[in-house]
Amino acid sequence: MQRVTIKDIAKKLNLSKSSVSRAFNDKYDIKKETRDLILKTAEEMGYFPNPIARKLSQSKTYNIGVVVPEFINDFHAEIIIGIHRILNPKGYQVLVMQSDSTPEMELKNVQTLIQNMVDGLIIAPSSDSDNLDYYLKQMNAGTPMVFVNRIAETFEAPKVVCDNKKWSFFATEHLIREKYKKIYHLSGNKNISVARDRIKGFKQALRKHQFAEEDFKVIETGLLASGGVEVVEELLYRQDLPDAFFCINDLVAMGVIRTLKKNNIRVPEEIGVIGFSETQMAKLTSPQLSSVQQPTYEMGEKAAELLIRHMNDEEVKEATIVLNGKLNIRESSKRS
Repeated sequence: MQRVTIKDIAKKLNLSKSSVSRAFNDKYDIKKETRDLILKTAEEMGYFPNPIARKLSQSKTYNIGVVVPEFINDFHAEIIIGIHRILNPKGYQVLVMQSDSTPEMELKNVQTLIQNMVDGLIIAPSSDSDNLDYYLKQMNAGTPMVFVNRIAETFEAPKVVCDNKKWSFFATEHLIREKYKKIYHLSGNKNISVARDRIKGFKQALRKHQFAEEDFKVIETGLLASGGVEVVEELLYRQDLPDAFFCINDLVAMGVIRTLKKNNIRVPEEIGVIGFSETQMAKLTSPQLSSVQQPTYEMGEKAAELLIRHMNDEEVKEATIVLNGKLNIRESSKRS
C-alpha cells in the first residue's frame, strides 16, 4: 500500500499542492474553512505529514539536545522532566545524552548533537573549565546554549543555578545549632563550581560561630555513596571522626550513614549527618536523612524557557537565574 501524499489530497479536493501545504503549516493566507476541509480529508485518507520535510522547509529540526553528567540520582532526571514540561507542548523533541561525569564524553556528546542540527542545547557540565572555550566558540557561531547547575558564575552564558552557598550556610548552621562541635564537610570534586560554593557557605557559617581551625575539615570525595564509605573508613582507621558530616550530596551522605551504622555508631546521637539535593531516598533511609532540597523541576523549566528566548533571538547572553532551596530537617541531624 502506497503512502498518501499531499498530491493525492490536492487531487481529491481539486486544489493545488501549495494550498494543501499551507494548510498543514497553518499559514495565514488560507481560509479557515478550506484548512479544516483539507485536514479532515487528510485524516480520512490516512495522511501523516513528513516531519523531516517539514523541519527542512522551516529551517528548524525541532530537536533540543540535553547533556547531563549521569542518571544515577534523581537530580538530573527531575531537571530533564522539567525541560520536557516546557518543550514538549511546543512541539520540540528532547534528545538526552549523559557524559559519565567526564569532560571528554561531554564534549563528544555536544559535538554529536550539534552535528545532528539541534536547534539548541541545555548542558549540565561535568566540570567548570575543560570545554568552556569550545562552548564559547559554538555560541559565537550561533548555537543557542543554556547551562544548568555546575557552571562557573563568571562564565558569560545563560545559566540556571541553585544558591548553593546560601543553603550550604544554612545546612552547616543547623548542625551548629544542634550542638555539634566538630564538623567535617565532604566536598565532592573541588573543580566543580557547585562544590566550591558549598565550601564557601560551610566556612562562612563556621566563621560566624567562631569555630577554631582544628574543629572543622573539608575533605574531597567523589559524588557517589562509595566516596562517603571510603572517607569514613579512613577516618575510623585514623581515629579522627567528627561530631557531624555535611555532605556534598545525598548519595555521599547515605554512604556515610551506612558505614557508621556498620561500625555501631549511632546517628544522630553520636554523629550527625546532613546531605544536599533531597533525593527520593532521603525519607527512606534509617534514620531519615536531613537534606537541602533543590528546585530541580523548576531548574529544568527555567532552563527550557531561557533556551526558547535564546532561540527567538532575545538578548539572554548573560542571563543568570538563581533559584532558592529548602532545608528539610529529619532524624539524621536532629538531636533536640
